[in-house]
Amino acid sequence: MAAAGKISVASRDVLALRLLVALVIFGAWEAMSRSGLFYGEVVPSLLKIGASLIKLLLDPIFYRNLQVTALETMLALAIGAGAGITTGIVLGANRFLMRAFEPYVYYLSPTPRIILFPVMIMWFGVGPASKIALGALSAFFAIALSTAAGMRQIDPILIRVGRSFRANIWQMAMKIYLPAMRVPILNGLRLGMGTAIITVLLGETKLSNQGLGYLIMQIYTRFDMPGLYALLITIFVIAGAVNALIGHFARD
Repeated sequence: MAAAGKISVASRDVLALRLLVALVIFGAWEAMSRSGLFYGEVVPSLLKIGASLIKLLLDPIFYRNLQVTALETMLALAIGAGAGITTGIVLGANRFLMRAFEPYVYYLSPTPRIILFPVMIMWFGVGPASKIALGALSAFFAIALSTAAGMRQIDPILIRVGRSFRANIWQMAMKIYLPAMRVPILNGLRLGMGTAIITVLLGETKLSNQGLGYLIMQIYTRFDMPGLYALLITIFVIAGAVNALIGHFARD
């Protein structure tokens, strides 16, 4: 009971600190907006951003573009996750392949994928396929590395049990590897989702006529800064909610 009380007090303190930080940030933003130190609407007031946020959420155009970006991101994540999990299992299960090929995955992982966008356009065209391919490539590395690391953390007894029953590679993957690696895989999906969203949005800002990235550039060209901040806040909230949902399954 005492332990539960301590946890409750600690949670309340954490929540209070978060609220305090949020209030400080909002107060500092409003102070900068009213200071006159910035040109025009570069730092608009919170009231203007709030009004633009309501306007954005009532606009059907926003939801059409959101649907495009969400579909591109989900397909990119699905393709990247499929390839990444498969690669991670193969590298983690075979020490020779791990030593031969994992360094390539490791050292190519930090490479900015946006530099490959022209190549993706040549391969897949200017439509959604090039953004999906680039997003899948971005998600692949984080998921593959996380899965490979998870493979090396599996209890060897579980692997010996599977082999003693003469399980094939598919049965080992479905009955032993994937259940034992749930947390590393979900953490890899969280990282992969983040990189996929970033890459898809960047691709849409460069060459697209639909999607949230395209909408960002349209708002920017009108110099509608309250609308731009409202859209960015909405994207952050959506991405944060999805990330929190995946994290919830990783903790359970």
